[in-house]
Amino acid sequence: MDQIISFINEVGFPIVVTLYLLYRIESKLDLVVQSIQSLPERMKV
Repeated sequence: MDQIISFINEVGFPIVVTLYLLYRIESKLDLVVQSIQSLPERMKV
């Protein structure tokens, strides 16, 4: 926890929030990419 607080003090709150949101979005983007890649197969049926 101390590492997180010191990181926030060094780089600032907005940067920490941005990094957290990018981390959370990454898994959702992977699902979107998989869906798009499987779309041609699903359109054939």
